[in-house]
Amino acid sequence: MLKYFLSFIFPILLNANLSYINNSDKDISILESFDIDPSFIHDNMMNNIRVKNNSIKRHKSFFKVMSDAYIFIPDIKNILTKYDVPQELLYLAMAESNFSTKAYSYKKASGVWQFMPRTAKLYSLKIDNYVDERRDFIKSTEAAAKYLSSLHKRFGKWYLAIIAYNCGGGRLNRAISNAQSENLDILLDSDKKYLPKESRIYIRKILALAMIGYDEKFMLNSKYEYLLNRANANSVATVKLPAGESIQRVSKLIDIPIDELQKLNRHLKYDFVPPYANNYEIYIPYIKLSEFKKNYFEETIKNIYKIHKVTQGDNLSYIGKKYGVPYKVIMDFNKLKNTKLKLKQILVIPISKKVKNI
Repeated sequence: MLKYFLSFIFPILLNANLSYINNSDKDISILESFDIDPSFIHDNMMNNIRVKNNSIKRHKSFFKVMSDAYIFIPDIKNILTKYDVPQELLYLAMAESNFSTKAYSYKKASGVWQFMPRTAKLYSLKIDNYVDERRDFIKSTEAAAKYLSSLHKRFGKWYLAIIAYNCGGGRLNRAISNAQSENLDILLDSDKKYLPKESRIYIRKILALAMIGYDEKFMLNSKYEYLLNRANANSVATVKLPAGESIQRVSKLIDIPIDELQKLNRHLKYDFVPPYANNYEIYIPYIKLSEFKKNYFEETIKNIYKIHKVTQGDNLSYIGKKYGVPYKVIMDFNKLKNTKLKLKQILVIPISKKVKNI
């Protein structure tokens, strides 16, 4: 009896200095949104993660991530809601990538939701010479919401869907079979190791981040109180551009720094939209939408790209290196069926903004 009492009370004593731990109603609500029994609030490892995130250094890191993602979060929440995915799963993206559209792992996962190429293609995210839509925060969130919904339909509980997102549905099925239970406490047994260590930490990390992020008292006592006032209204507008349009040109027309526009459009590998895609979607701050509608007009291609006339000794590899563009991109853009070139042949080269004084 004493052992049971100590195991029950120890996490509370351990974290007594954290006001947001003692205010457990919201924490329990978060657990329930993940289909987790409220008793999990006393999980030692999860609360240890919260303790670690209570340091000044971790506070700064947490809030910096949230602040950097300020413009993305309303759209992500809205998309999750659209697919009946709990908004708290926003913190799955934080655990995966810190909301960074540039995030890339050694396993070749990329984007906010860290999609592997195969899974990305299953959910219609395009990856080619021009774009990697795993880094498109809108399209990748749509894909993640669909994927999580399918995992939830398959396993019946959100915490199982989250674990499957991390280690795969097959691995989770084997864990459930070996444990002969779907109970979270049993699946997370550190001695039996039904699940990989990474997955046992993963679910707890997401829960800890969600509890911190949804703690209003904690946020009000920080200099990042403004994050609480983040409305669910979209902060980003979607606009359509013709094939090959330059992002640099758009930034000038709507008077926005190019790096700010690029942050919203990391899925574009170069300073232009794909040459094969008319009406390709890019993103601009919502407050710039009226300016875009007023100022944007299509411009002839010769004013955007470099015209190269083939001379003796030219080949696509040399031309590509000269302009900083992969030769396959030049082939695609000029609809070349092979690498053979003719003297005085005209090639249109889509120039990256990084290439200067050519």
